[in-house]
Amino acid sequence: MINPISKFAPFLVGEYPKSFMELVNNITHHEQMTDEDLKINLWKAYEFGVRKHDGQKRKSGASYFHSHCLEVAKILASWNMDHITIIGGMLHDTIEDTDTTLDEIEQEFGKDVASLVNGVSKLGGISFSSRKAKQAGNFMKMLISVAKDLRVIIIKFADRLHNMSTIKHLSRIKQHRIAIETRDVYVPLAHRLGMAQVKWKLDDLILKTLNPKAYKDIDVKLKSSNKERIKHINLITKSLQDELSNYNIKPLLYGRPKSRSSIYGKMVERGKPFEEIYDVLAVRLIVDKVEECYLALGVLHQIYKPIQDRFKDFIAMPKSNGYQSIHSTVIGPKGKMVEIQIRTKDMEQTAEIGIAAHWRYKSDNVHSESIDGHVKWLRDLLEILQSEENDPKEFMHLLKIDLFNDEIFVFTPKGDLIQLPVKSTPIDFAYHVHTEVGHTCLGAKINYKTVPLNTALKNGDTIEILSSDSQSPNYSWLKFAVTSKARSQIRRFLNKKEREESVKIGNEILNKGLRRLKILNQLDKIKSSYSRFGFGGEIQLIEAIGKGEISIRNILDKISPNNEDIKKDDPPRFLSFKKTENKNIKLEGISNIMANFGKCCNPIPGDNMVGFITRGRGMTVHRVDCKSLPLIDEESDRIVPVDWEVGKKDLFNVRMKVVGQDRKGLVKDMTETIAKLNVNMTSVDIKVKDTVATAILIIQVKNLKEFDRIVRNVSKVNSIDSVERAKH
Repeated sequence: MINPISKFAPFLVGEYPKSFMELVNNITHHEQMTDEDLKINLWKAYEFGVRKHDGQKRKSGASYFHSHCLEVAKILASWNMDHITIIGGMLHDTIEDTDTTLDEIEQEFGKDVASLVNGVSKLGGISFSSRKAKQAGNFMKMLISVAKDLRVIIIKFADRLHNMSTIKHLSRIKQHRIAIETRDVYVPLAHRLGMAQVKWKLDDLILKTLNPKAYKDIDVKLKSSNKERIKHINLITKSLQDELSNYNIKPLLYGRPKSRSSIYGKMVERGKPFEEIYDVLAVRLIVDKVEECYLALGVLHQIYKPIQDRFKDFIAMPKSNGYQSIHSTVIGPKGKMVEIQIRTKDMEQTAEIGIAAHWRYKSDNVHSESIDGHVKWLRDLLEILQSEENDPKEFMHLLKIDLFNDEIFVFTPKGDLIQLPVKSTPIDFAYHVHTEVGHTCLGAKINYKTVPLNTALKNGDTIEILSSDSQSPNYSWLKFAVTSKARSQIRRFLNKKEREESVKIGNEILNKGLRRLKILNQLDKIKSSYSRFGFGGEIQLIEAIGKGEISIRNILDKISPNNEDIKKDDPPRFLSFKKTENKNIKLEGISNIMANFGKCCNPIPGDNMVGFITRGRGMTVHRVDCKSLPLIDEESDRIVPVDWEVGKKDLFNVRMKVVGQDRKGLVKDMTETIAKLNVNMTSVDIKVKDTVATAILIIQVKNLKEFDRIVRNVSKVNSIDSVERAKH
């Protein structure tokens, strides 16, 4: 029960606790609230937290509330967060670590605070294991929670920042686990939300935890060179200040070394010691207006020589996380490189605390839409999360790109600017424009020249997509698609097509199998038995049959265990083979079936072949005499008859083995014979042992008839003993 006297203690004695006033004095964002009203609201949460966490200690022995919860609230106050978020930070552990209920918090502090505390509590339970699927699943839950209210992750950042700064009191095993989790989750997320200050502080704390020796060495060397560094920075700032005063610009200039983790990263990447890393300094030049940024840049380049490939204008082309600044690395005094970052005061705030700098509440407590542009990527990710086809491992791969990759800027033919991750290809560009543009992408022009779809885009490229209604995504696109939108949409299309084809194959297998067993009258009974096998409907059962996840034999054994009508000695009959229009295979009149061709036998048009339903991997096509096929009498319900569909220009690779007596000009004679037949040869591998030459050639043919003609002609070459189709 709440003690009413404790609520009014400050008003009775006229003083608030020192720790409480330190928090109040950090707050600059009052939201049209008087100082006294702010104190009353915060004191209520302060008193509640003190009482609920009473007696709880941290590993250091200090009071849990004062040494952690209150410190988290102070960090949020320093980020200019609203009082609701600060109260949420003060109470973020009450549900998890005390007997407080969510209803109790809602009754005392309202729905907003309760929602934030509940959201942070759910995130607190995330723990990473070595299994990628579980790791991805946890991350997915976190992003879904964050999407509802971004203040949840802002509180969690403050919580994680303070926990990492006090991590030395935990065991080494826990320190390592928490540091890895911070590196894999919170650092890239802070980067994507533009919270640079949070990112570099966490990076340094991670390095200090995981590699304390490297951290200490860099720290010692930075401290030992501090006086010289300050002197060097003063030379640069004074010369800039003096020159800019001639243009009535009074900038705020300050310099600092780059973060320990950044310097360590440069040492590892370049394979050089600390002493040979020259760009460890960064100078900030803060002005009032955007036009002053460019004037300051001109003055800078008049005084110091710029390094041409180390200039970036993120004001004209902001990063997708909202970051804006001009970066220019110049040769400073004594020939030392230094990076100058030029930006306005607003840009400085955004650069340091990112999305937190944009968080503002209206009088009706509805958050401003101004931050929507910074979190569009999160909504796109949520769309992927809700996809049934989403693969957790694939999701983690996408996050590494979407959260942490550098960006390039490319243009549409109309001159519109589009931001994409580094290594993006025309496929990524096409899907960024629209899903349908991506699905029908046939080719692309970069800077008005036709290029392959796997071409990596570069800064400043102009991209034009060539489309065709007959085009559709294929699995090869996944090898070079980079963005989450492109990869998820390609997978979604292919998975849908695979499901549809699995249903077609499943229906064919079921009907053919029951007809062969002369129990076709049990078709409806089998279809309606889906629930007995854990499926949600008939379609799912048939799809599983088509994928080879369940066989007709398994179904019949379960629904009719004593059925004696099942015949096991009736081999399947195969269809005749003919050529039609497309390079693919056909199943009993069903065109354009996706299938894998067995590498064990490499069937080509003209071969007698059969489709085998591999468990969970769809259909693989083999030659009928392939030794990799299982015994037909054991797996007859997984073998289906298939037919060829090939166009006039379609070619198939065939391995041909040639054995003969080694002599000068043998290879020349073989290749010339094949060339005269207008046949393309893609590979030749020849070995000689005891004057016997054995050559393996890979040639491209239309069908078996053409291959036989090649065999006959090559056999006529002098000193050739045998020519045959090679096995893998």
